[in-house]
Amino acid sequence: MYLIHAQFRAPSEGCALPADAARRVLALARSGEGVEHVTAHPYAQPHPVLGLFLLAHSLHEAEGRAAGVCRRLLREHRDMSGWALLKAEVPLLAPLGHGPLGPPGMPSTPLDLRRE
Repeated sequence: MYLIHAQFRAPSEGCALPADAARRVLALARSGEGVEHVTAHPYAQPHPVLGLFLLAHSLHEAEGRAAGVCRRLLREHRDMSGWALLKAEVPLLAPLGHGPLGPPGMPSTPLDLRRE
């Protein structure tokens, strides 16, 4: 299973994705596309994001399917006119213990692994 983040450019600054955007994408997904779950991050910066969880044989296939279903969303829902799909790709996440995924105050490199 892959998590693909689809980033959208709003028609004007400050616009959020429609409240039911995740439900719409799930409804538009075809049975062979492998879309299992969709979640919305309507106020993500710098662009709103839909997170699509897909079953696919490869990352390339998952990204292509996510982009296809998101383009379908933009074509088939009139209130999405003016929105644009910027990209659909796997998000880069920091390893555990690095950045926002680690506990507060935790160093990015454990003490026993630091170079002297």
